[in-house]
Amino acid sequence: MRICSILAGVALLTLGMSQIGIAAGPGLKATSVVRVDSRSGRLVRKVVARPSMAKSRGKASGSVADAWRASARVDELVEEAARKYDVDPLLIHSVIQVESNYNPFALSPKGAEGLMQLIPGTARRFGIDNSFDPKQNIDAGVRYLKYLQDMFQDDRLTLAAYNAGEGAVVRHQWIPPYRETQEYVRRVGRKYEELKKKADGGTGSNSPNASGTEYRPVISFIDAEGRLHLRTR
Repeated sequence: MRICSILAGVALLTLGMSQIGIAAGPGLKATSVVRVDSRSGRLVRKVVARPSMAKSRGKASGSVADAWRASARVDELVEEAARKYDVDPLLIHSVIQVESNYNPFALSPKGAEGLMQLIPGTARRFGIDNSFDPKQNIDAGVRYLKYLQDMFQDDRLTLAAYNAGEGAVVRHQWIPPYRETQEYVRRVGRKYEELKKKADGGTGSNSPNASGTEYRPVISFIDAEGRLHLRTR
């Protein structure tokens, strides 16, 4: 048995790199490239995707993101998840644009995957097995947004927790002092306000959430049964 394991390892090292096709859905092509890291000896996977030429032809105007968005039926899936979990679809679109620019096969250096950039732990937490499937990814991402909205009752803190984790927001009692997280909240907030202005015919919204400056600290307390409660003033 040990000899077989050694031979299998040698075979992997000999291959060096292999390419595995991924079911990408209509109009999308994706390849999962698996190679051996020369330093650690571990297998490393990278997913590369692009819209198929058949879908892209005839679209002289528009971006790759537009093609991805149409091919993956993002608008339809967002509306479905928004109704299911009672989350503003404009907020969902804002998160997707900042997270992946509508690339359903986006893979970050930290391992976040898909349209809403779910880390594997979050994907497992919300019961999905393929983060590169747009339907599963959006459903889980919106469920997580709703969970965070219910927890913090403030869209800015929801976005901060989506980026840095709810534990970081609880520890700091506000948006964590991480440059990446603070910039993330600003970027998604700006995009959210832009989309709301378009939806309102350019009139905008007076809501301070997501991009406003009103300070509403988080209050936490533990009840008699040992449960943690969080709310904003």
